Order: sequence, then C-alpha cells, then structure tokens
Amino acid sequence: MKLEGLTVLDLSLFLPGPAATQIMADHGARIIKVENPRAPEPTRSADAFPWQQGDETVMFRNTQRGKESIALDLKTDAGKRALLALAKTVDVVVEAFRPGVAARLGIDYATLSKNNPGLVYCSISAFGQTGPWCNRPAHDTATVAAAGILDVTRSPEGSAGPAIIGVPIADMLASNLALSGILMALLRRQTTGQGDFVDISMFESVLAASPNIMGPVFGGNQAPERLKERTHGGNAMLNVYETADAQYLALGGGEHKFVTALFEGLGKPEFIQAVTGTAGEGHWEAIAFLRDTFRSRSRSEWESWFEGRDICWSPVVSLKEAWNTEHVWQRGMRFQDEQGNDHIGTAVRFLQEPAQIDTYLPPIGAETAQILAELDLTDADRKAILEPLK
Repeated sequence: MKLEGLTVLDLSLFLPGPAATQIMADHGARIIKVENPRAPEPTRSADAFPWQQGDETVMFRNTQRGKESIALDLKTDAGKRALLALAKTVDVVVEAFRPGVAARLGIDYATLSKNNPGLVYCSISAFGQTGPWCNRPAHDTATVAAAGILDVTRSPEGSAGPAIIGVPIADMLASNLALSGILMALLRRQTTGQGDFVDISMFESVLAASPNIMGPVFGGNQAPERLKERTHGGNAMLNVYETADAQYLALGGGEHKFVTALFEGLGKPEFIQAVTGTAGEGHWEAIAFLRDTFRSRSRSEWESWFEGRDICWSPVVSLKEAWNTEHVWQRGMRFQDEQGNDHIGTAVRFLQEPAQIDTYLPPIGAETAQILAELDLTDADRKAILEPLK
C-alpha cells in the first residue's frame, strides 16, 4: 500500500488529527496512538458519544480503526522518556494541543527534531501557532463563526438566523489539509532528508475554503447581501425549495443547459434569459415561481418529473436515507465488518495499491508492552509504565 513502512505517532484527540491518521492507516501506515491512561481518547466514552455499535461508540470506530494504542502518562518521567525514545523512531508526529502545551511538555518540534531531523511534525489548532488569536479556545462551530461562514449559512427563504452547519467542517477541512501538508513534507524529505513543521489552523482551513464567496469582500469591500449572491440564495438554480409534503429539493447547477431544461420543462421559457444571468434581483421572479411550483407536488412526484431530465438537482434526503443508498454501498463508503458493525469507507481511492482497511480497534494501551519492547528504555522505565496498567 502507498504508505506502508511509514510510522506515525498520533498524540491528537477527538476528530481532526485522528481522522487524518485514520486515512493514513487505511493506506498502510503504522499509527501509534498515545493515550493518557488516566484520561484516554474521549470518543471512547459512551457518556460523551452515546451512540454505540458492537460495544464501541460509532465515533471511536470511525476515527481510530487500524491503530495501535500505547498508554503513557507524559507527566511522569518514565512516560516522558518513553515518548522521547519513540519519537526518535517515527516519521510523523501529529498533535492537537493548544499552542505552547507541547513545548511545556518538552515534546515540541524543536525538541523532537534534534534527535530525528527527518521528522515531519504536524500541529493542528483552532487558530494556528502564532498571531493574536492563537491562545483562544475554540472547537469547530466557533472557528466557523469566526471565519464568517455561519453568518452566510442561512435559509434562502425567510429571515432565519445563522444555522449550525450539519458536519464539522472546520475539523474535517483541517484534517484533510493536515494530511496534505504531511504528505508534501514527506515528499520534500525524500530529496532533502529534512523533515518539517506543519502548522494547521482550523480557522484558516475554513478561510481557505471560501474563494467562491469572496467577491463582495475583495471586490466591493462589503459583506455579501445574501439574496443577491449565487450561492447564498440569490440564484434560482442554486437554491432549496419546499415540496407539497413538507419535504425539500435542491437545485445545484446554473449552466445554461440546466436552466433551459428546467424552465422549458415547466413551460416557462421566458425565465431562461434572466436566470442564466447574474444572481440577484433578476432571479427573484423566477425564484418566486419555483417556490410556488414546487409546493404544488410531493417530493416523490417531483422525483418522477426530474427523472431523465438533464438538470442538476437532488432531493434533500435525511442522513439515514443518504447512507442507505445503493451508490454509497456499491462505492464502499459504507461497509460492515465480520461482526456486522458499520464503518465509513475511505474517500481516497487508487487504481494501484488501493486501501486495505483494518477494522481492528485498540483497547486502551493494548500495544504498550509490545511498543516499549522496541524502544531503548531501561527495565525500570518499562516497569514504571506497565505496572499501573495491570
């Protein structure tokens, strides 16, 4: 597999770091997850993540598979020495401490790279390692709010306030950029022999995902007027419409061929020219027509009407509906292990050496003794680490 022979030390918790390292595990990397035996990975807890399957939380199962777990208390001398010894042997370290914590623990890039100059060290944080906001605490929703995205995430109909985005967009964007940064640094290491420090900010990951909505800000020095912007509700062909049975459908493409197929199909070709043009006031009459029209039939009736028409659209389905579609199962984005537990598949696909997913889930510290045996440690340190785990 692509990443076979690569060893990653994962010090991160929750989602951004573990999601990135799980992708690496799916593609052959050895992932050693460091857990504090007194406060292990929070997603193991059914109190915090109550939905379980097969005696594990769904969240833990879909962020930690295929990894090894070593239990180390980094506030003890033996635990600290074990981590330093381990860091000499790995290719990558991923951590998601608040800025400054790794340095206080003596496990920051500057320290670890002295004995491992080829080390690629990735830090994931809310606002980055520098700058006036670096010490602000924040999780996904707060960083999305700070990036201006919650303000533009509103219903295209009515005057509802900001809506919480249905997926942890900052976490997952940061996770994917962390993976990209790590792989780029590893590629550079092949020619230079030198590792690198990768600084990933959840906030900046969201900012970087915004080029298609920055016109008003960069071009006009103003916040977007929602119903005049193409992706915020001002385009008839990029909009959400209610149906007669209180369901919804989404139009998702404004190319001329889609506009023509829709309005000719609905017997309103006079809207084609306006809707093909710039979003905003010129679309409003067509939007009002579509709102009234789509409310005249049920979602299933509209699904039948759209069948075979060259129009970019989809019903707005529930999460359950989406994950039960034939397409999701056939593409392997949902699969079951031998015990019948569900897993999210990998979205990174290769023709050569595709992923070989290992659904093993490590108990807390399950591989501690094995990993310690590989390290240059004293018997006293090994005993000090292992004794409390018995």
